[in-house]
Amino acid sequence: MAFRVYTKTGDKGTTGLIGGTRVGKDSIRIEAYGTVDELNSYLGLGTDQLSDEQINEWILEIQDRLFTVGASLATDPEKAPKQKLPDLHAEDISWLEQRIDEMDDELPQMKSFILPGGSIAASTFHIARCVCRRAERICVHMQSTNEFVAEDVLKYLNRLSDFLFVLARYIVHKQGGKEIPWRPRLNA
Repeated sequence: MAFRVYTKTGDKGTTGLIGGTRVGKDSIRIEAYGTVDELNSYLGLGTDQLSDEQINEWILEIQDRLFTVGASLATDPEKAPKQKLPDLHAEDISWLEQRIDEMDDELPQMKSFILPGGSIAASTFHIARCVCRRAERICVHMQSTNEFVAEDVLKYLNRLSDFLFVLARYIVHKQGGKEIPWRPRLNA
């Protein structure tokens, strides 16, 4: 018999964590990895709008790491999983920093805040950045309520949101577009 997507085990509003523990679908842990899944989907949407092989390879790497983040968040910290799970490493965070530096080297210096936009792809990555920040805030909230979150998960999400901001700028730059600086209205 083929694997089925539906299990019917969640019909009453609960779901299983890795390790077997059942929790409500409104659990902060479910919210955290659901937001990471949403982020991953926006990254896919962003690459669907680009024909840049290098950027698309970067995003595939990040999408793979986000599955690792999701697995970490979906694991009951009180129970050892039956299978070996992938994990994040300091090198994953360094990799993001290296890509940020590579892009930054080609970008004009920012002299003001910029408004999100410039192209559909850039705007999609700005949305992904906002979703990434939300995932990070949820994980910080988890920590503040004594829910376990691996330290590298927080670092990775923090650095990833920086990467996505620079990536959106980089896409506008590579496409020959113009960034729109924020011009705050000041009452005299």
